[in-house]
Amino acid sequence: MTSTQTAVTPVLSTSAVPPVISLVRGAQAHRVAVDRLLASYRAIPAGQRVRLAKRTSNLFRSRAEGRGSGVAGLDVSGLDGVISIDTQARTADVQAMCTYETLVAATLPYGLMPTVVPQLKTITLGGAVTGLGIESSSFRDGLPHEAVLELDILTGDGNLVTARPEGEHADLYRGFPNSYGTLGYATRLRIELVPVQAAVALRHVRFGDLDELAAAIGTISTAREWEGTEVDFLDGVVFSATEAYLTLGTWTDDLSDLSDYTGQHTYYRSIQYRSTDKLTIHDYLWRWDSDWFWCSSAFGAQNPAVRKYWPAKYRRSDVYHRLVGLDAKYGFVAKVDAWRGKPARERVIQDVELPVTRTAEFLRWYLDHVPMTPVWLCPLRLRESGPAGTPTAGSKPWTLYPLRAGETYVNAGFWGTVAIEPGRADGDKNREIEDAVAQFGGHKSLYSDAYYDEATFWAAYGGENYPALKRRYDGDGRLLDLYAKAVGRR
Repeated sequence: MTSTQTAVTPVLSTSAVPPVISLVRGAQAHRVAVDRLLASYRAIPAGQRVRLAKRTSNLFRSRAEGRGSGVAGLDVSGLDGVISIDTQARTADVQAMCTYETLVAATLPYGLMPTVVPQLKTITLGGAVTGLGIESSSFRDGLPHEAVLELDILTGDGNLVTARPEGEHADLYRGFPNSYGTLGYATRLRIELVPVQAAVALRHVRFGDLDELAAAIGTISTAREWEGTEVDFLDGVVFSATEAYLTLGTWTDDLSDLSDYTGQHTYYRSIQYRSTDKLTIHDYLWRWDSDWFWCSSAFGAQNPAVRKYWPAKYRRSDVYHRLVGLDAKYGFVAKVDAWRGKPARERVIQDVELPVTRTAEFLRWYLDHVPMTPVWLCPLRLRESGPAGTPTAGSKPWTLYPLRAGETYVNAGFWGTVAIEPGRADGDKNREIEDAVAQFGGHKSLYSDAYYDEATFWAAYGGENYPALKRRYDGDGRLLDLYAKAVGRR
């Protein structure tokens, strides 16, 4: 690393971020890891399908693909760290399987963070770029891939290429977001960083009308202020048609009267009884992780009698995700429900994007048809300019996930299970939601189960561009195509 990258005094006080050891790995270690990855690819017989040999995932798809399925795993060991941080340029070179927990721990001591930090600690940078990520800074900074200056990608045909906004592989740069590893796997990403302050002051503003809620989102997303106060972060929660909140975050260096939701209190409940709050920047970024938004209640972790005996180090999204995986494998809950005579349940785990002008309509439909709340809201707008002043997605679109520059969208996230009604089948409620999202001019993220027919899918997710990308970067089909990856049942 350069002297700029090593001789920097941390700028945040120790009360703002927890102490960490050096997390910067270095270029030599990265080269060794990439060589190991390439060697593992070349050792696989021609024509055999490949995938990443990783143990963890934040995806929610039913798949038989895995061990013993004829798909060979690539060695990704050593590709899970930060390579370097340039504090003057405000950039970082990061390995693709680096989690945001590790990335943030490396950047915060220097007063910097990624432009968008997805809510859960074990989401990886590569996953957030190829699968899209979002958070409360997205109304001003867009999505994680918009802060990527360049990235190295091991393509499906085994070549390691560097993709940038312009140049030989600009088509891959624009097509990589939302490709979910079907064109190749990133190994290194150079991303922009932004300066932070020590804490975030919060205002929880209640709305009793969904139209007023959507109108406020539209106003704040463009004006970036509310009632004369600047807004740096924006998200919200809908508890019912007459109880919804927008949480407005504003940078501050005042570290007095801080809250901590890593203990006995849950963050999302505080929204209902507090009008103001304050968290360190570290705790703000991970405010949702301790309880996986509100989903930890499924494990009893929000019951005070259980919570006080549940070690804090295990109140994490990845622990809950593993518990869900075990239940999906062994069917514990389904067996107990059947024994009690309860109906079978369908998993409904979705994030959908709606134009802000249709958001209230969709929320009314959802509350009438899907018996599951709360609903998380996260506004987003494509950045007005790309990395280092490159053209916006309005002139050179992100080809596999259509968002229009200059328009405000609202991500609605809802996660849980619903009872399967008499005469209905597993998957019917998800299909109903997909149809409604399309009706209201939206589209959904592909990290969870999808039920589209092939023609509908490709019309919504870049079917006019994807075949050419697939031919150029995975001509032999070593990787699944996007429809098979997102929708196919194997």
